[in-house]
Amino acid sequence: MATAATMVPTSPSDGYQKRKRSQSPEDPEQPPSSRRRSLSPPPARTVDVPKVVDVDPARRAERERQLAVRIAEKELEKLEKEKDGKKAPESDAKAEFAKLTSTRSGGVYMPPARLRAMQEAASKDKASAEYQRISWDALRKSITGIVNRVNVANIKNVVPELFQENLIRGRGLFARSVMKAQSASLPFTPVFAALVAIINTKLPQVGELLLTRLISQFRRAFKRNDKIVCHSTTTFIAHLVNQAVAHEIIALQILVLLLERPTDDSIEIAVGFMREVGAFLAENSPKANATVYERFRAVLNEGSISHRVQYMIEVLMQVRKDKYKDNPVIPEGLDLVEEDEQITHQIQLEEELQVQEGLNIFKFDANFLDNEERYKQIKAEILGEGSSDEDESGSEEESEEDEQDEEAAAEEKQGIEDRTQTNLINLRRIIYLTIMNALNYEEAVHKLLKVQIKEGQEIELCKMIIECCSQERSYSTFFGLIGERFCRINRIWFDCFEQAFRDYYETIHRYETNRLRNIARFFGHLVATDAVSWNVLDCIKLTEDDTTSSSRIFIKIMFNEVTESMGLKTVTERFKDPEVRASCRGMFPMDNPKDTRFAINYFTSIGLGPVTEEMRDHLKNAPRIIMEQRRAMLEAESSSSDSDSDSSDSDSDSDSDSSSSDASDNSRRSRRRRPSPRRRESPRRRDYSPDRRDRAGARARTPPPLSPSPPPRSRRYARSRSRSYSPRHGKDTRRDISRDRNYDRSRDDRRRRSISRDRYARR
Repeated sequence: MATAATMVPTSPSDGYQKRKRSQSPEDPEQPPSSRRRSLSPPPARTVDVPKVVDVDPARRAERERQLAVRIAEKELEKLEKEKDGKKAPESDAKAEFAKLTSTRSGGVYMPPARLRAMQEAASKDKASAEYQRISWDALRKSITGIVNRVNVANIKNVVPELFQENLIRGRGLFARSVMKAQSASLPFTPVFAALVAIINTKLPQVGELLLTRLISQFRRAFKRNDKIVCHSTTTFIAHLVNQAVAHEIIALQILVLLLERPTDDSIEIAVGFMREVGAFLAENSPKANATVYERFRAVLNEGSISHRVQYMIEVLMQVRKDKYKDNPVIPEGLDLVEEDEQITHQIQLEEELQVQEGLNIFKFDANFLDNEERYKQIKAEILGEGSSDEDESGSEEESEEDEQDEEAAAEEKQGIEDRTQTNLINLRRIIYLTIMNALNYEEAVHKLLKVQIKEGQEIELCKMIIECCSQERSYSTFFGLIGERFCRINRIWFDCFEQAFRDYYETIHRYETNRLRNIARFFGHLVATDAVSWNVLDCIKLTEDDTTSSSRIFIKIMFNEVTESMGLKTVTERFKDPEVRASCRGMFPMDNPKDTRFAINYFTSIGLGPVTEEMRDHLKNAPRIIMEQRRAMLEAESSSSDSDSDSSDSDSDSDSDSSSSDASDNSRRSRRRRPSPRRRESPRRRDYSPDRRDRAGARARTPPPLSPSPPPRSRRYARSRSRSYSPRHGKDTRRDISRDRNYDRSRDDRRRRSISRDRYARR
């Protein structure tokens, strides 16, 4: 009886053997028995091994073997778990999660339900590294999702959501997400720039990090000649400059770098960059903007670039001519930040940059919980969040009192004046921007008249025009024409500019030389064109004490401008006008010869000698005039004294005889006691006569005569005699007798002297 052969499995390397036919019976004469198959082996646990496709059969067999081993190990683990019937501990979940998150690619795919279970197991300890890693991944995904869905319509709603995330911890993630999103969609660059501008007002470190990375990326791309990255980076920087996040100096440095050695690619990038930032530079840096376009024009004239790029420069010139109507500074709907609130970062192109690439990578934070609490406070301050429990806690009476207090405070606020000068600063900014944006003075005047100016603030417009003029490097007639036009439009502006002249003359010593020169030429233009009256010169007092070096320089430059416009002859004739002379009295002082001489020397030194002719004549005739004035004063005094003497004579005649006699005696005694002036002036003569000793003794005994020419002897003697015998006088009679005796002695002495002189002369 023959047995059926069974199939014996061999190793995969030997393959499977083919079935062998059963051997024929030994006795061929006997008929064959019925054919039977061998029994099948007992059912065993089979493992389905997937088929591996490989050209090499040996390598295919090895791969199938290894795959079968791995599948078998997994099946054994499942069997063991089923036998034990126990769950894995939490540590295994944490370990598996840590293994999952530690790989660079993020691990293999895991179903969401299992991933959430593992996260819950790992997040029980919030200070652990696993929880921080989970929150870091969630922060990265949230920031990326918010940045990718921002647009013009929803930017106001997206910003609060973005502030809900910890942007201080994830500022590196935010910068990377924004840069990637912007490079992927260049038309949305203004939206991303507006988003960064809003965040920069509250968290300036985020805006600074983004700007630093953009500049670093531009430098690397420029060195590698990566045109695409350079174009996207410069576009983003241009819109950050428009939003005042970056200073315009970085834009000018990039333009200088691109135009220094012009190539087709560099000029193409510069043209695109200029189209985005040109309107801003035209408003804020007109001179630098003009210099850049001069360089573009020079490159165009050199012809060293291709015709395609030359055509791009010509298109840029036309865009500038059209005032960037298709490329505004800030598109509509994205002007969301006040200029005063914006923080501008001034980062140079060539300085060392701190890119901080480590902020893109997860790092364990030992103070994670404290930092999170601190950011919650910052977030509440930014978004205005606060607990309303304290406000709601209170009785109805207290709420009513609060309402009454609020109403009273609202009524008081209606009468409160703003002393921070915020409105005034905004008005000055508007005036400045209007003046700088105008192409000619007519357009500037037309726009300035449309500015809403409150009553009493007209002087601010005049002063802003003068300040803009003084800020220029050299004087521009543009500002003088603006002032002239305003003075001719309305009397209000006329008076304001006259008041401004007086104010600036009083404070001209506060300005530096260049600003002083521009202000002087501005007012010189107004005076020369009769835009303001010459009566404003009445505030000038041209003396050495009333002027300073600054005021003298101011007057010199102003009158030089007037002389250049009108001519010296016209200016001289104008000063001869009676009304002008009355107003300019302080400029031509004639009260003091010293001040007159100073004014003459000053006008002669500045080239206005002909206007000093009147002062020169006055200075020549000054001594004669002074003498006449003194003579007139003396005559006036003498006439007044004569009138006083006449009145006193009339009073003395009306007195009694006794009083007149007493007054005459007193006057006679005073005349005798008064020393003679001639006696003092004449020198004493020495007497050389022999009887000199006798005469000396006589002089010692007798008093000297009171006067060289005594009155007539007969009259004096008769008068003295008559008075000596008058019975009415007592003591006076004795005095007269003694005086007569002294007089006789002096007369005898004089006779002796004359005789001795005659004798001496004969010898």
